[in-house]
Amino acid sequence: MKTFLSIIFLSFFSVFAARSQNFTLSGKIRDAVTNQSLVGANIILSSIADSTKRTGTNSDNNGYFRIQNLSSGRYIMKVTYLGYKKIEKNIFIRNDDNDLGVIKMESSTLNMTEVVIEGKQTTTQVKGDTTEYNTNAYKTTKDASTEDLVKKLPGVTVENGTVKAQGEEVKKVLIDGQEIFGDDPTITLRNMPSEIVDKIQVFDKLSDQSQFTGFDDGNSQKTMNIITKNGKNKGQFGKIYAGYGTDDRYIAGGNLNYFKDKRRISLIGLSNNTNQQNFSSQDLLGVTGSTNVMRGPSGPSGRQSRGGPPSGGGSDAGNFLIGQQGGINTTQSLGLNYIDVWSKKATVNFSYFFNKSGNTTQTVLHRQYFLKDTSSQFYDETSASESRNFNHRFSLRIQYDFDSSNSLIIQPKFNLQDNSSSNSLSGINFMQANQLLSETTNDLHSIVSGYNLSNNLLYRHKFKKAGRTISLNISNTYKDKSGETNLISRSWFYETVDSSYLYDQRTNTSSSGNVISPSINYTEPLGKNSLLQFSYNPSFSKNTSNKETNKIDTLGEYLIMDTALTNHFVNKTTIQRSGISYRLKGTKYNFTAGLNYQNTLLTSDETFPLIAQTKKSYDNLLPSMMLQYKFSKSSNLRVFYRTSTNAPDISQLQNVINYSNPLFLSSGNPDLKQEYSHSLTLRYGLTNSVKTRMFFAFASAGLTNNNIGNATIIAKADSILERGIILNKGSQLSIPVNLSGSRYLRSFFTYGLPVRFLKSNLNLNAGMSFNRTPALINNVINLSQTYNFNGGFVLGSNISEKVDFTISYSGYYNMADNSMQPEMSNNYFYHIASFKLNWIIWKGLVVSSDLANNLYSGLGETYDKSIYMWNAGIGYKFLKNEAAELRLTCYDILNQNKSISRTVNESYIEDNNTNVLKQYYMIIFTYNLRNFKHNVKK
Repeated sequence: MKTFLSIIFLSFFSVFAARSQNFTLSGKIRDAVTNQSLVGANIILSSIADSTKRTGTNSDNNGYFRIQNLSSGRYIMKVTYLGYKKIEKNIFIRNDDNDLGVIKMESSTLNMTEVVIEGKQTTTQVKGDTTEYNTNAYKTTKDASTEDLVKKLPGVTVENGTVKAQGEEVKKVLIDGQEIFGDDPTITLRNMPSEIVDKIQVFDKLSDQSQFTGFDDGNSQKTMNIITKNGKNKGQFGKIYAGYGTDDRYIAGGNLNYFKDKRRISLIGLSNNTNQQNFSSQDLLGVTGSTNVMRGPSGPSGRQSRGGPPSGGGSDAGNFLIGQQGGINTTQSLGLNYIDVWSKKATVNFSYFFNKSGNTTQTVLHRQYFLKDTSSQFYDETSASESRNFNHRFSLRIQYDFDSSNSLIIQPKFNLQDNSSSNSLSGINFMQANQLLSETTNDLHSIVSGYNLSNNLLYRHKFKKAGRTISLNISNTYKDKSGETNLISRSWFYETVDSSYLYDQRTNTSSSGNVISPSINYTEPLGKNSLLQFSYNPSFSKNTSNKETNKIDTLGEYLIMDTALTNHFVNKTTIQRSGISYRLKGTKYNFTAGLNYQNTLLTSDETFPLIAQTKKSYDNLLPSMMLQYKFSKSSNLRVFYRTSTNAPDISQLQNVINYSNPLFLSSGNPDLKQEYSHSLTLRYGLTNSVKTRMFFAFASAGLTNNNIGNATIIAKADSILERGIILNKGSQLSIPVNLSGSRYLRSFFTYGLPVRFLKSNLNLNAGMSFNRTPALINNVINLSQTYNFNGGFVLGSNISEKVDFTISYSGYYNMADNSMQPEMSNNYFYHIASFKLNWIIWKGLVVSSDLANNLYSGLGETYDKSIYMWNAGIGYKFLKNEAAELRLTCYDILNQNKSISRTVNESYIEDNNTNVLKQYYMIIFTYNLRNFKHNVKK
C-alpha cells in the first residue's frame, strides 16, 4: 500500500487545483530620479465601499510590496515615505491579481542625505545590549509560525527544538515584554503566527532584582521579546488542525489566542503519535532518573562530544531543553496562559500546562573503554524501554506597584509528576579477540511520583535620592519524590570456573529537599555616573534520601533487607555570602566590578546502616567584572568575568551501591568537596543598517578547580567491595571524585548579509569548542580532550509571501584524544545539508518539500552512513481568506530515516543507534482563525 501511495504521490506532486476568489495587489516603489528602490515605504489600501476596511504593508529591501486576500472592488491606495511626496491612486480589483509595476515617488523639499539615512528601513539594529530585528524585512508564506520567521534571522538557529541566538540558548520568549508559558521558548514560537510580529528583540534578561538595582547578579538569561504589530494585537487568532495517516498515525491540536489591550489569553493543545513533542524537559526530569541506572556511567552534562551538532556557545541546556526524546513518542498536552493588568498597579501572569507522554525506545550501542595498557575492553548492549509520564505545571507572577517608589513581585510555581517505566536490556563485556568476560540480562520496572513547590518574593523600594534603593528577595523551594523499583537481573561471569548470579530485588526510595535563600541589596549613588551596592545573601538547604532494598524470600515476598544496598542519608548546606560592587557608567561604557566573601558549611549524615558524619567548611572570595563598551551606535563589546562555587548534590554524596546492572555499579562519595569555577565571556556585535549587514562574535572560556568527575574501577579480577559486595572481573564501579584539570573554550561567529539578486538573506556561521575533562580509570588519571570545528550557512528567501525556500549546510569536524591511550585518538565528521521549500504555485495550491542529507564519516563501517530524509506535501487552501487547508503529506519518502550518534567522554567512546519513526502518509485539515479588530496601520 505504501509503495502504491509513493508512486501516486510523486506522480501527482504538481497537481492543479481550483482557483479561489481572493486576489493580490503588488508593485515596486522607486525614486523618480535615481530609480533606487525605496525600502520601508508605507502602503495603505482602503475600500471605497467600506472605509473601515483597511489593510497595508511595507516595501521590502527591493522596494517590492504585496497585499494579499483582497476581494474584488474599488480601493484608494496611499503611498508615503519620509522625504517624498505622498501618492494616492484609485485601484479597481477585478477578478484577477493586479501588478502595478513600478511606482515612482518624487522627493519633497527635505534634504536628500537626511532622507536616505532616516527613511531607510533597517533590518537589524544594536541598541545597547539588545539586538532588534525588523521582521518586515523577512518574508514568510501565509500561515507561517514565528518559529519559521526566527529561523531567517541572522545569528538565530533552531536545533532539535532548542532555540539559539548568537550562539547561546534562548531560555525565555516574551510577548510584548510579558512571559508566556514560562520557560518553554519553542511552545511560544510554534504557536504564534508570524504575521502578528513587528519586531524581535534578543537580549540578556536580568533577574527582577538586578533590573531594579542595575547590577548583574549572574542570573541573566538569553531572552527573545516578540513585539506585536499595530492592529494585530487586538482580536482573536489561532488555528486548529487534525490529521490521520497510514500505520494509524494521527495528530490533532491547535492554539487560540485572545488579545485585547493588556489582556492576553492563549490556549494550546496537542495530541499525536508522530513524535511531535510540545513539552519542556522539566516535565520529565526529577522522576525519571531512576530508570536510567541500567546503563554504564555517562560523562558529566555538557562535557561530551557527539556526532551531531554541538551545544554551541556554551550554554548548558539544563532544564530548558525542549523535550525531544529519541524513539517513538505519543503526546497529549494542554496549556493555558493568562496575562492581564487588573489595575494601574497590578499585573498578573498565570500559566498552566498538562502533559501526558509515552515513549518507546529500542537502542543498540557499542562502547570502547580507555585502559592503561594497549588492550581495550568493550561493551555491547541492546535495550528496549517504555515509559509513561504525567505532569501538571502551574506558575503565577503578580507584580503590584504600591506607588512610584514601592513594588512587590510574587512568583509561586508548582510541578506535579507521575512516571512509570520499564527497561529490558542484554549486555556483554569482552576484551579484544572477542574474549568474553561477562554478560547480563536485566528487567526493571519502576513507578515514581513527586512534586516541586517554589516561591519567590521580591520587595523593592526607591528612596527620594536618585540611585538610592533597597530590595529584599526571598526564594524558597521544596521538593519531594518517592518510588518503587523491581529488578530481576541474571549475570554470568566467565573465569577459570564460570559463575552466575540471580538478583530479584525491590527498592523503595524517598527523597525530599528544602531550600530557603533570602537576599538583600542596598545601592548608594557616589556621583552622577557611579553607584555602590552592598549585598547579603545567605542560603540554607536540607536534603534527605532514603533507599531501602529487599531481596525476595522463599515465599515470593520481598522481606529480606539487603543492608549492603540500603542507606539513609541527610545532607545540609549553609552558605553565608556578602559583598560589595561598584558601577561606573559613561556615554560609551558601562563598567561593574564586585567582590563577594562566601563561607560554605557542608554537613553529611549517614544514619543507616552505619552512623557517620562528615563536616566541611570552605571560605572563598568570588570576584566578578563586567564591561560594556559602545564603539558607535551600531557596534559594541561586552566582557564578563565571573567566579562561582558548586556544592555536590545528595545523589553524588550518598554512599550506597547502585546494583541495577551488575556489570556497572555506582556509588556516591560523602568526601566530595565543592567546585570552584572561573569563566570569561566576550561578545561583540556590529550592525550596518544601511547595507543591512550584521556581524556577531561570541567567545567563552572557563576552568574548574576540584571538578566533580568520575573515578572508574574496571576489575581485573574478582574483588570484594565495602559491605561484602562482589565486583566481578570485567565489571565496573564508578564513584564521583574531585579532580583538577577541567577546562573549556567555545566560540561562535555569524555574519548576515542580503543577496539582492536572489532576493534572499545569507547567514554565514562558524565556531569551535574545546573541552578537557579529567577522570580516574583504575587509579590512573586520564585527560580526555575533545575539539569541535563547525561551519555552515543559511540562505533564506525573501522573495514574496508565495515563495519561501531555505538552503542550509552545517558541517562538524570532531577530534578526540585521551592521555591514557593516545593511539585511540578519534576523528570523525558529520554534516547536514537541507533544502526546504513552501510554494503557493497557484491560487490556493501549495506544495512543500523538505530534503535533508545527514552524512557520517569516521564512525566505523557500521555507522558511516549517508542518509536522505525527504518530506513533501500538497495542500489546497479554500474558504474565505483561504482560512482552511487540506494537505496530503508523506514523511520519509525514501524510507531512510535513522538515528545515529557518537559520544566521547573521559572514560569511553560510544556509538549509538536508536529506533525512529519510519515512512508514513497523512491527510491533515487545518483551519486558521484571524479576527483582528483593527487592520494594520503603520
